[in-house]
Amino acid sequence: MRALRGWWTSALAGIALVAAGLPAVAAGNMVQPFAASGSAPVAPWHVVGLPGQKKPFTRFSVVDVDGKRALRVDADESYGNLVYLLPPDQKPQRLAWRWRVDQLNTASDLRTREGDDTTLKVCTLWDEALDQVPFVERQVLRIARTKTTEPIPAATVCYVWDSKLAEGTELHSPFTHRLRYVVLRSGERGHQWATEKRDIAADFMRLFGDEVKELPPLIGVAVGADSDNTHTKSVGHVADVVLE
Repeated sequence: MRALRGWWTSALAGIALVAAGLPAVAAGNMVQPFAASGSAPVAPWHVVGLPGQKKPFTRFSVVDVDGKRALRVDADESYGNLVYLLPPDQKPQRLAWRWRVDQLNTASDLRTREGDDTTLKVCTLWDEALDQVPFVERQVLRIARTKTTEPIPAATVCYVWDSKLAEGTELHSPFTHRLRYVVLRSGERGHQWATEKRDIAADFMRLFGDEVKELPPLIGVAVGADSDNTHTKSVGHVADVVLE
């Protein structure tokens, strides 16, 4: 099970590509707002964990922060991701959001399996063709896909707010090469909001360009945090997630 953890992490525990029934969203924003303040995130946002997960799930709640609606992400020796599935044939180029960290996971170290926890992350999920995945990883992915009826994306890019690593650091997950990290923010920022806007197409091609020549379909985005490896706590907020 531990050997496959990285695959579930990379795929965010298996994302079903289900476009039917997605609500209409504003032009230029293909992501539905989380919900009204004081409630849990609403569909099509949904929480995904590891298969048969027995450890606590990371908690997601919609709150008011500085007079604006935001998603609060609480990790307490937990794992979980809040996932949004995209309709097919979408070709967004940029992802924007705001985030802040209220309690860092200072024990995390994304270079090691024991420290592979994120205080806060925003991820893009890509449907890379299986024949483009290196042979050994392809076989492991095939095994992972037999463990669920949901299709598992073969490539994930996670933008993270880290406690130590320098901003701009890019690295592979210590569990699997199918997940690549990009450190956008690092350390304490005094509970201040930071605004991000990423060219996700360019980021993907830079990080996975050794495998692909063309951009694969983007099938989802996710927000998450985990502290199950370091057995610690973290708190962060994410707001205004926009795909354009």
